[in-house]
Amino acid sequence: MGSSLRLVAAAACSTMIMAMNPTNAVAAETLPPLSKDQASAFARLVLRGLNREYPNKLDHVMAGPDDVKAPRSLHPAFFAAYDWHSCVHGHWTLCRLLRLFPDLPQAAEIRHLLNDHLTTANLKVEADYFARKESKSFERTYGWAWLLKLAEELRGWDDPDARRWSEALRPLADAIVARYLDFLPKQTYPIRTGVHPNTAFGLAFAHDYARATGNVDLRKLVEERSRNYYGDDRDAPARWEPSGADFFSPVLVEADLMRRVLSKDEFRGWIGRFLPAAAKGEPKSLFDPAIVTDRSDPQLVHLDGLNLSRAWCLRGIAAALPSNDPARSALTASAGRHAAAALGHVASGDFAGEHWLASFAVFLLTTEGD
Repeated sequence: MGSSLRLVAAAACSTMIMAMNPTNAVAAETLPPLSKDQASAFARLVLRGLNREYPNKLDHVMAGPDDVKAPRSLHPAFFAAYDWHSCVHGHWTLCRLLRLFPDLPQAAEIRHLLNDHLTTANLKVEADYFARKESKSFERTYGWAWLLKLAEELRGWDDPDARRWSEALRPLADAIVARYLDFLPKQTYPIRTGVHPNTAFGLAFAHDYARATGNVDLRKLVEERSRNYYGDDRDAPARWEPSGADFFSPVLVEADLMRRVLSKDEFRGWIGRFLPAAAKGEPKSLFDPAIVTDRSDPQLVHLDGLNLSRAWCLRGIAAALPSNDPARSALTASAGRHAAAALGHVASGDFAGEHWLASFAVFLLTTEGD
C-alpha cells in the first residue's frame, strides 16, 4: 500500500508543479484537481491510522489514580492515529475525501468508521473531557483549530450521514468556540512557534469556521486579536527559519492569517512591510524547501509537514495579491517547489509521518487559498 500511495502522490506533485508554473499566472491561482485514485490512496493511509490505537501519545493531566485510563476510554471518538489532534484531522481528511468523491472504493469503510466514532455518546465524552479543570489548555489551539475545521466540513456537506455526524459534533464544537472566546482576550502575546501552539494557525482556522457558520462574535474577536498581535509587524525574521522540528512557518502562517483578516489593499501594504524582499524570493531559507534527513524520526519528519503547509500558505498569500504584484510569481514558484519536496513522501513507510501527513497533503490539494 505504501508504494502505491507514493506513486499517486508523486503524480499529484508533478501535476501541481505544472499548474503552479510561475510563467502561467492564471493556472497558478488554483490547484489541479485531486484525482479519485489519489484520493483513494490518501483514504487508505488515513483509515489505517484511524484504526490503530497504539502507539499513542497522550496529553493528559491526571488529577488522581482514577484518571489512569487507556486512550479509547479517555477519547472514544478520537483515540487513534497516535494523538488526539492527528485523529481529529484524520477524520476531517476522510470527510473531505468522501465529500469530494462519494464513490471512493473506501466509501463504505469510511462511513462505517465515522458512524462508529462520531456518535452522540462518544462526542459527549469528548466534550466532558474539555470541561475538566485539568483540561483547560488541552490541545490549545492546534487541536481546537482542527476540530472546528472538521465541524465546518460536516456543516457544509449535504449528506444525511454528515448531518447526523454534524449534530453529534455540535456540543464539542460549541465547547471549542467557547474556549476561543474565553481565552483570546486573556492572551496578551501571540505564540510564534512553528509547532502546535502557534497562535496564527489557530486564529486562521477559527476565522474560517466563524465565516462559514456566521458566528459574528468569534469572527470579530479573531479579527481584533489578529490586528492586535500582528498588524504592526514588519521585517519578519524569516532568515531564522526553519527550526529543526517545524511543521509551520511562523512567518508564512501569520501572513496566511492576515490575508484573511485584512482587506486586499490593507494586505498588500502589510505584506510589503512584512516581507519586503519577497519579490526577489528572499530570504532563501524561507523560499527554499526544508531538507528532511530521517522520516522515521517523529520530530525531523515535521519538516515534510512544513513544506506542505508552506506551500498552502505561499499559494494563499500569492492569490491575495494583485496579478501585477512583483512578489506573486516568486511566492507561486516557491509554493510549487515546496509541494514537490513533500508530496512524494506522505507515505514514507513509517508511522512517524504517516499518521498525520495525509491531512496536510489533502488540505493543500483541495483548498483554493481564498
